[in-house]
Amino acid sequence: MDRTLIIVKPDAVARGLLGEILTRFERRGLRLAAGALRSLDEATARAHYAEHDGKPFFPRLVEFITSGPVFVGVLEGTEDVFAVVRTMMGTTNPKESAPGTIRGDLATETGENLIHGSDSLESARREIALFFPDLA
Repeated sequence: MDRTLIIVKPDAVARGLLGEILTRFERRGLRLAAGALRSLDEATARAHYAEHDGKPFFPRLVEFITSGPVFVGVLEGTEDVFAVVRTMMGTTNPKESAPGTIRGDLATETGENLIHGSDSLESARREIALFFPDLA
């Protein structure tokens, strides 16, 4: 079984969408292996989004993800579970996300698009180690 990391972002938590988002993954047959409601500090946010450091949107990204509680979780599923999760999330820009995806159904803007999911098996391993070192 493969694992991937999700972060249900502050906008989704504030809107009370955590249950619906997790339910969608469970209905798809994915299992929540670990999860925690957390407030991310700036250092953890910077480490998580390190590949974006130096890009114009990086400061806003760090500011947003640290602006309120998030749910950090590890989902287990079939091979390449990260790809299943990414498909279920929809595109980064909710206006371009297909109906039936999390962002297509529930998000309204790119900067606050409800959820993060690892974009590869390698990213999943790195991100899980950052947030859940006991699972790495």
